[in-house]
Amino acid sequence: MHHSRTGAPVTPRRWPAALAVVCVLAVLTAAVLWWVALRPSGAAGPDTPPAASAPAEGQDGQASAHEDADKEPAPEPVDDSPRAKAQRAVEAMSIEERVGQLVMAPLYAGTDPSALYDLIANQHVGSVLIIGNWWSGTAGVRQATDVLQSYAPADNRLLMTTDQEGGLVQHLQGPGFDTMPTAVDQGAMSTDALRQSAAVWGSQLNQAGINVDLAPVVGTVTVDRGSNAPIGALYRDFGLDAQGNAEHATAFIDGMRDSGVETVIKHFPGLGGVTGNTDFTANGILDTTTTLDGPEIKAFLTALQADPSMVMMSLATYQQIDPNNPAAFSSTLIDGYLRGTVGYDGVITSDSLSAAALGGFDPREIGMRFVDAGPTWPASAPRTMSSRSWTG
Repeated sequence: MHHSRTGAPVTPRRWPAALAVVCVLAVLTAAVLWWVALRPSGAAGPDTPPAASAPAEGQDGQASAHEDADKEPAPEPVDDSPRAKAQRAVEAMSIEERVGQLVMAPLYAGTDPSALYDLIANQHVGSVLIIGNWWSGTAGVRQATDVLQSYAPADNRLLMTTDQEGGLVQHLQGPGFDTMPTAVDQGAMSTDALRQSAAVWGSQLNQAGINVDLAPVVGTVTVDRGSNAPIGALYRDFGLDAQGNAEHATAFIDGMRDSGVETVIKHFPGLGGVTGNTDFTANGILDTTTTLDGPEIKAFLTALQADPSMVMMSLATYQQIDPNNPAAFSSTLIDGYLRGTVGYDGVITSDSLSAAALGGFDPREIGMRFVDAGPTWPASAPRTMSSRSWTG
C-alpha cells in the first residue's frame, strides 16, 4: 500500500475490472472488530435491575422449587466480547456485503471523495487507502475521511488507512502534520523517544480521521543498502540488526496505539534480501537467504508481541521457504507458519495486489490465490468465506 514510496506524484492506474479497483483486500473481521470496539458493550449500568432474591423456603426448611417448575429456563447470557459481536455481525451480512468488506479502495490526492460513493454505499467496500501527496494538512484530510465515513453504515465504519512511515514515505503532509524523519533516523532514537514521537504522529493521524497506519517496516536489510531498492535505498528500515529493528518497531507500534491508531508490520518475512522493488518490477525479487528460523523472521515475531493490528505479506519469493509462490500466495508461510506454527490469529494482509511483481498472474486469479493461501478467519471466528487476509 505504498505505491508512491518515493513521494513522487501518483497517477491513478486503470486496473482490470475483475479486481474491482482492488488496491488491497481487507479482512472483514478487522472492519467489524473496529466498530464493535467503539460500540457500547452492554455491561450493566445503574439502571440494571437488582438480582432476583433467593426462593422462599418452606416450613421444612427446603426451597419451594416446585413454584419454579413451570417457568421457562433462564436464557443463556449474551456474549458481548468483541469477537462474539464480530461473529454475529458477520453472520447477519449477505454474501455481497461480506465480499465488499474484503475490498480496500484507494482515494488519490486531488480526487473528490464522492468518486468512492458507489463502492462504499452500494458495493459495501469496507476500507479506504488515502494515497498520494496530500498537502491539505490534518483539516483537509479529515474533511475527506469524514465524507467517506458518511457513506458507510453507522454500525460498520470504514478502516481508513495510509502509509505514514516517515522520510520518503509520508503521504499526508501540510498544516498539522509533522515532517517525520526517515525510519533509519528513527532507529537512531532511543525506544522511549521513538514511542513518544510516534504518539505525536499518531495523534495527527487520528485528528485527520486515519485509524490504521500501514507501518512500520520490520524487515532487516541483509544486502548492500544501495542495491536494496524497496527498503534500504529508501531508508525505510530502522537501519539496525534484526533485534534492534524489532525493538524500534515495537516502540512505533506502542506509540501509535497510545494515540488510538493501529499499525501494520510489513513486509513479512522481509524485503531486505532482494534488489527489486515489487511495486515496480518482477525482476530481482527472489530472496535466496531468508529462512524460517533466521533472525529476520524473528524480528517480526518479536514485533508481533506488541500486538499490531495486521501482518502484511511481501510479494517477493523466498527460495529457502517456498520457492514456488510469492509470500502472499504461500500457504507454507501463511497457513503453515503464521497460523500454524506461530499461532497468529490476527489479520493477515498483502502488499498491493496491483503491483508489478504480480504482473505475470492472471488478474482474475490474484485475489483467490491470496485467499487460498490460508483461511482468512481465526479458528474461533466465522469461516463462511475461505479467505483469511486483507491486503495493504
